[in-house]
Amino acid sequence: MSDPRPNGGGPAGDDLVPQPARRRSAFVDITPLRASPAFARLWAGQAISGIGSQMTVVAVGLDVYRLTSSTLAVAGVALFALVPMIVAGLYGGMLADAFDRRRVALLAAVIAWVSTALLAVLAWTGADSVGALYTLATVNAVSATVVQTTRSAIFPRILPRELLPAAAALSGITTGVMVTVGPALAGVLVASVGFGWTYSIDVVLFVAAFLGIASLPRILPEGEVHRPGLTSLRHGFAFLRRAPNIRASFLIDIAAMTFGQPRVLFPAVGVLVLGGGPVTVGVLTAAFAIGSLLASVFSGRLGQVRWQGRAIARAVQSYGVFTALFGVVLLVAALTGGTVGQDWARVDLAGLGLASLALMGAGVSDEISAIFRSTMLQTAVPDNMRGRLQGVFTVVVTGGPRIGDLYVGALSVVAALWLPPLVGGLAIVVAAGVILRFVHSFRAYDALDPKP
Repeated sequence: MSDPRPNGGGPAGDDLVPQPARRRSAFVDITPLRASPAFARLWAGQAISGIGSQMTVVAVGLDVYRLTSSTLAVAGVALFALVPMIVAGLYGGMLADAFDRRRVALLAAVIAWVSTALLAVLAWTGADSVGALYTLATVNAVSATVVQTTRSAIFPRILPRELLPAAAALSGITTGVMVTVGPALAGVLVASVGFGWTYSIDVVLFVAAFLGIASLPRILPEGEVHRPGLTSLRHGFAFLRRAPNIRASFLIDIAAMTFGQPRVLFPAVGVLVLGGGPVTVGVLTAAFAIGSLLASVFSGRLGQVRWQGRAIARAVQSYGVFTALFGVVLLVAALTGGTVGQDWARVDLAGLGLASLALMGAGVSDEISAIFRSTMLQTAVPDNMRGRLQGVFTVVVTGGPRIGDLYVGALSVVAALWLPPLVGGLAIVVAAGVILRFVHSFRAYDALDPKP
């Protein structure tokens, strides 16, 4: 792994990492794609196969609803897979720290591909059932979790350290394309050609993931190796206890995800506050995704930021402010007698526009935080611990939003729809400030000298 410190450079107090040539463009830095053909293949494979994976996620939900006519049954797809995904994140991290990461990722990808192929077979033969869909969707999600955990541990081995922020931004673009294009294609394909073709197209697109992973060299973990099991897990958590900066990044993300996830409010907001029904839900959901995508597209200078702990805290505080602003918009709409109903012709367009801008700002802030948190995890953690810490990170990003859904849902029932985002956003600002104030090493975290 190369050292980002050049021969010479700017003053020690500079907020930007001294680079041989500073980037002037705000557009995403595509240098990682040129510098590492292995990363370029992984990135392209993830982008193409990810669209298919998102198609399948949506198609499974539609398939379950077709069989049951129950939104609760559709929600059960995610709930059924939650605990297995958490276990897969932890165990997949241990596998990545014990064996050839290329082989681990390839095996998990094969399992994910087979589960998708079985979904296609069931759809074509008419043998699909709710139980089968739950089971295969869970196997698919578990395998994808292992692939993602292992892939994240691979990046620092195929890229120089100074290019990891740019790589994280490129991955953010991939995610943005996946979650916008995939679901849209799924809706069109299911409506036009049916479930069999939709699943089958994912099977074909998944080949791109195989090509990206199979072309990697052997990537064995460096340093002391622990075989998967309780001993390995204990060593991972023991390291986390001695890693205040990584621990702080996890805690600040948990705070953001717990108190800043208003997505479960969107259906009620579309009926009771802003009007527009499902169309409003789609607009609000898309606004956050567009914000995340824009942050990645215009991330060109983020790779030069030196004090990344402060950058994470400020981005999370910005996320909290925009979340609170979303709550303020709902409060004002409620007080001024916002349009009630699902008729799009009667929607509160001003309120919807302001709410969408707030969520877009939250998406921008969240993606900036994610870029720096990912970079910190990949640069400050030793290679032989990277998989396990990526596994814990997976648990955080998987479990945090679910806890957030519970908080928002419970508070909105006993109070008002505007209260959870308003109170939660302010709580995020305070929590990030407290962490920044009392975790001195996090506040002083230096990209030139990364320490866990």
